[in-house]
Amino acid sequence: MNIIGKVAASEKQPTSVDEFSFWLKDDVIIRPFDIVKVDHYKNSHTYGVVEEIMHMTDDSGYFNSYVSSDFGDVLSEPMTLKLGINYAKCKVISNHSKHTEEQIYMPLLDGSKVYFCSEKEIIEALGLDAIDNPIPAGFIEMSNNISVPISFNSDFLIGPEGAHLNISGISGLATKTSYAMFLLQAIQQKRDDIAYIILNVKGADLLRLDELNPKMQHNEKEDYERCGLKCKPFENVNYYYPFKNDPARSYSNTYLKNNVLINQNETNRAFNFIYTYEETCNIENQSNQLDLLFSNIDDPARTIESILNEITESYDFQGLDWNSFKTKLSEYTATKKQGGKQSDILVQSWKRFSRLIKKSISNDIFQINKGPNNMKQRFLKDEITRIKKNEVFCVDIAKLDEQLQCFVFGDIVRSVYELKLGQTDRAEEDIPKRIIVFVDELNKYASTTSPKTSPILNSLLEITERGRSMGIILFSAEQFRSAINDKVTGNCSTSAYGRTNAIEISKPGYRFIPKVFNNMMTRLGKGDLIIEHPIFRSLLKIQFPFPSYNQNTQE
Repeated sequence: MNIIGKVAASEKQPTSVDEFSFWLKDDVIIRPFDIVKVDHYKNSHTYGVVEEIMHMTDDSGYFNSYVSSDFGDVLSEPMTLKLGINYAKCKVISNHSKHTEEQIYMPLLDGSKVYFCSEKEIIEALGLDAIDNPIPAGFIEMSNNISVPISFNSDFLIGPEGAHLNISGISGLATKTSYAMFLLQAIQQKRDDIAYIILNVKGADLLRLDELNPKMQHNEKEDYERCGLKCKPFENVNYYYPFKNDPARSYSNTYLKNNVLINQNETNRAFNFIYTYEETCNIENQSNQLDLLFSNIDDPARTIESILNEITESYDFQGLDWNSFKTKLSEYTATKKQGGKQSDILVQSWKRFSRLIKKSISNDIFQINKGPNNMKQRFLKDEITRIKKNEVFCVDIAKLDEQLQCFVFGDIVRSVYELKLGQTDRAEEDIPKRIIVFVDELNKYASTTSPKTSPILNSLLEITERGRSMGIILFSAEQFRSAINDKVTGNCSTSAYGRTNAIEISKPGYRFIPKVFNNMMTRLGKGDLIIEHPIFRSLLKIQFPFPSYNQNTQE
């Protein structure tokens, strides 16, 4: 194996157990995230990941360079060549020996030989040879043209040791959704005891998951084989669209093209979700989902909370539908002199509550009662209660306003909780061992500015803090990680970073990432991600295969 350089330990820059520097041969080209091997004590070798690459000369300053170019003549050739070298700074990630399992963490000695790693050595360096229950994560490319498939340890991705994934990066180039779908596809191929709930929040991006991508090229299919996967779309997919009173669109409120929507209906894969008053405000069971409509509304005096409690406890609000509910509200918004209802809550508070909620429940998803079966109306709560192992539910909320998106997402999260807490009549062995919920634009539900009383934020905190023990796993994505509640991202054991901007990487949450890696985040290409996972001994820059599901929403 060719030597690419030697360790340099100087008085001002000594080596340590954590880092070292080495100078490179003149013709060697390396890049950050490359993994190198260095000879060490007792015939062992130490692995390091390249963090910074620099060039230096024997000049004491820029003035000498200017003078040597004939006092600023950019076309002149210097009379005497300067001494110059390229050198790299590396972080130590592990030490290995063929003869012993002992890890030797001593500073590398000056003059130690440095080599590029083979594929087997990279796997050894990162500890990938010891992964149980691997889930393909993509592959890394080294400067010596070696490509190595990378896998997550599923115990730390979907539990029980650790759980939850967060992906951040600017829109378009960051490929957040595509990577999340790749991982979910990999999990579905490797496991048969997991169910998936995917929220489509923009356009028709995720509404053809069960169709093979017609744009797949041969080399892109080979990428799946390199990762140990088959190039195929998702299986067992059902789609749920917001109900809209439009028979020409199959009663569905969606961006999906009509011909595709009709086909999904004819093959019994598409349904329309609704919310009747009885389903949303089940007073008899003390179940009231109305609070989800106020997730992003500040309620410092807790007046909205008090009104919701009164609605839940009062017989006045039993046995109604949405029309009679609005009529009943008008009785509480009238003053006593006008024949208004007796309440300890101010009329002004009832008026604010009524104004806010009437705007939301005017949407077609809030139905008086269930219509004919050919409308294919469903309650999401009932559907989630019946979800089976290896099934995929894709819930389209792209055409709903932000408040209703929060409402539907909150309903899904609560329904998953009830299922996993055993609040159904299903046998435990029939319930999926784990349910993964994927949501894009997490900032809508768990931002740093979300009210502390937000029921959705509290549900998400519950999932990220205790969900792995119950088998509820959150996969999420957003443009700016710093805009998300720290407790939510902090409890995600796996993180992926796509391309972002300089303002974002200046935020406190990025301080632990080496500066050169931070800077690289501002110029990552499409399909490139930097990932962090508990079993990896370093951050890794990866690529992943082209999406195998149909992303062409224009057909």
